[in-house]
Amino acid sequence: MNHGLQTADWIKSAAQVTPSERQLKWQEMEFYAFIHFTVNTFTDREWGTGEEDPAIFNPSELSAEQWVQACKSAGMKGLILTCKHHDGFCLWPSKATKHTVAASPWRNGTGDLVKEVAEACRESGLKFGIYLSPWDRHEVSYGDSERYNEFFLHQLRELLTNYGDIFCVWFDGACGEGPNGKRQVYDWEAYYALIRELQPEAVISVCGPDVRWCGNEAGHTRDSEWSVVPVHMQDNEKIQEQSQQVDDGEFARRINTQDSDLGSREVIRDQDDPLIWYPAEVNTSIRPGWFYHASEDKQVKTLEELLTIYYGAVGGNASFLLNLPPDTRGLIHEHDVKRLQELGDVLRTTFEDNLALQALAEASETMDEQHAVSEMLTEQRDTYWCPHEGTEQAWIEIDLQAEKTFDRVVLMEHIQTGQRIERFALEVCSDDGAWNKVYTGTVVGYKRICCFAKVTSRKIRLTIHESRWYPTLSGLGIYLSERGGTQYGGSDV
Repeated sequence: MNHGLQTADWIKSAAQVTPSERQLKWQEMEFYAFIHFTVNTFTDREWGTGEEDPAIFNPSELSAEQWVQACKSAGMKGLILTCKHHDGFCLWPSKATKHTVAASPWRNGTGDLVKEVAEACRESGLKFGIYLSPWDRHEVSYGDSERYNEFFLHQLRELLTNYGDIFCVWFDGACGEGPNGKRQVYDWEAYYALIRELQPEAVISVCGPDVRWCGNEAGHTRDSEWSVVPVHMQDNEKIQEQSQQVDDGEFARRINTQDSDLGSREVIRDQDDPLIWYPAEVNTSIRPGWFYHASEDKQVKTLEELLTIYYGAVGGNASFLLNLPPDTRGLIHEHDVKRLQELGDVLRTTFEDNLALQALAEASETMDEQHAVSEMLTEQRDTYWCPHEGTEQAWIEIDLQAEKTFDRVVLMEHIQTGQRIERFALEVCSDDGAWNKVYTGTVVGYKRICCFAKVTSRKIRLTIHESRWYPTLSGLGIYLSERGGTQYGGSDV
């Protein structure tokens, strides 16, 4: 133990960076949907040119309720709709442009898809979010920066005031030249100010101050995903030189390995920048493309692929945003619906029976009665165990009171007081009393799902080898998965 040793001020400071209330509520959602649907669905393209005739937008069986039920079957908590993509076609009857559903034959020109989806979400208990592309290849004012920013703010205001509570406004940094040959300069600060004014509880994601992009669209996740990072990370996706400007298919597969470590002691020690709470979101599509293509009907991600991404994202201190592209009928395809149901069934079965709820626990040290080790074995997330301030190493032993078989351990820090744990190990006790290591990990954060080969034991020990100032744990759950195996990230040993 290093109890009593002075913790470096910069480490103590890093340990005390905490999420906002909106970030905390967003993190607790864990898993939610992206819906990409526009004229591209009917042209069989990924990117529109802005010259599409609105007459092509005419889904024959559109059902927002079907989308919502597919999301719920997978265990998702929300849905983000692409209200306007790069082509500029609006899924609501915007008064700022005529390039909208009002000019289409769908619902005889009286439809409002944003309204239908928002209401379907509300009725079923899903949270609703919006994607609004700053890049607009149809709008003639694009490139005339001041005029276009006014246009964009008008559209943003419509979406933020007419459709109830919004949990997320999702921006990407895609940027191009306008008809005048000039590059548009986005007024991000004005966009943010309007969102804070009209929807103060909404997180602003990716090109925004609340949620950062994991760095790729391939579902790749870092081994150590820090929520506490240098403040300059907020500007990464807004740098136009790095924005997506060509529909070449490569961007979606890019993995930025040079950014594999964003928040370790080595990274933050020499930073002049302040540290901020800026958690990660992992986004990928259930198919190769973001919009529906009939040619991809047999390329829906397998259950194993989706589970791997889920465990890497939700189980690795990030959230999981999975794109579901409706087809020309306006329905999520049967293959995708089937896969979502399978995914939800596995996750529900795996995490329905927490073997730790009736267990006994002992810790190497406890700060006080209020933070007893038993506090982390409840389903309450506002209570937590911790040792004394300055104690950076600790151990916890769990006695299940009978031999149990398990292959998943879920750890949750009390992130309301910061992200602290840097390195830990899990061991199980064998019949001869020896402790055998089954998993080693680095960060925990909001949630770490430790996956390893099935073991049978009465006792399990968590050893925290490194942490910042002192560690906290608000949750420790032990489970047996429906589908065994060690292929889901982490370091089983």
